[in-house]
Amino acid sequence: MGFRKGALTFSRYRLIGDLPDHFPAFFDERIRKNAFQNVWRTSDEKAMGWTALDDPLDTDFPYASYAQGRYQLFSMRIDRKALAPALLRLRVLEAERKQLADTGQKRLYREQREAIREAVRLDLLGKSLPTPSLFEICWSVPDHTLILGSLSDKVFEELQELFRDSFQIALCPYLPWDQQPRDPQQIPEPSLPAGVDPLSIGREFLTWLWFKSEERSGKIQLPNLGEVEVLFVRRLVLESGDGEYAEQVVCQGMHADLKEGKEALRQGKKITAARLRVAHDKTEWEFTFKADRFHFQSMKLPTLPEGDEEETDREGQLLERIYLIEKVTGLMDQLFGTFMTIRLSGDWAHEQGRMEKWLR
Repeated sequence: MGFRKGALTFSRYRLIGDLPDHFPAFFDERIRKNAFQNVWRTSDEKAMGWTALDDPLDTDFPYASYAQGRYQLFSMRIDRKALAPALLRLRVLEAERKQLADTGQKRLYREQREAIREAVRLDLLGKSLPTPSLFEICWSVPDHTLILGSLSDKVFEELQELFRDSFQIALCPYLPWDQQPRDPQQIPEPSLPAGVDPLSIGREFLTWLWFKSEERSGKIQLPNLGEVEVLFVRRLVLESGDGEYAEQVVCQGMHADLKEGKEALRQGKKITAARLRVAHDKTEWEFTFKADRFHFQSMKLPTLPEGDEEETDREGQLLERIYLIEKVTGLMDQLFGTFMTIRLSGDWAHEQGRMEKWLR
């Protein structure tokens, strides 16, 4: 499930730095050089590299199969080997007793035990098979943005490392309130004024969006786009505090206008995630939106008409799905922009008063 079909879960990133003038040739050479290599019979714990989007075994990229329109579409494959701690302890104990029997020693020194453990660990790793993971990537070259089919911070860190080594380009999370400079030598200027907390601005936005969605039966007016319909459906997550002191309330049902959700807001909690249904221009999406990082989870795209199995049709449907992804993320960005325009204006106090009345 992913860019080709089914529901999608993804995060967005910006590219920092300029691309070389001979980018197509550069990209072709670098993606092949950093393609995935099997480690099935080695003692390496992890291997990662690039593969084709459709075929995890294709690391040759024949005929530049990654290029689709203005996008570079491929996957990051990560294979990991993991040893069960109980198995490792048992094999180490067996090796230590054999060493004592073979040498006649009464006990082993610490250096000997460490050497035995490492030798056993490497032997077991060499005999074990890895668990593969695949993460789809859509790189919009002109926009200097990238979509990753994962929400994991660890996966993003691994992508950062591999992407930098492969293409000499840095990545940073896409946050509409944190406009990073394209040039890595520039110092980013804070895009939020004093008094606006970047750690909670996403939660403020989602709370405001819930208020706006109920103000006119889901209809929200956007400049140059007309009306967008936003409905909160089935699931709402609210939270207060941080770390071990965080308290969370989850509201579930056919509609998210549950009394406990508004009661949690009245108690000072903020919305961290919500299941949204967004409609514009006779097109409808449904997804879970995570406010803190502007992430999208389990997104259902509008159903496309089924075509035949010709390759050209498959490519067209793929590009259509990517267009739909970019359209709905663009709508969410514009909704956030509308919120920020009000949030940073003199009208915010009036808007807060209306929201408090809505809660009461």
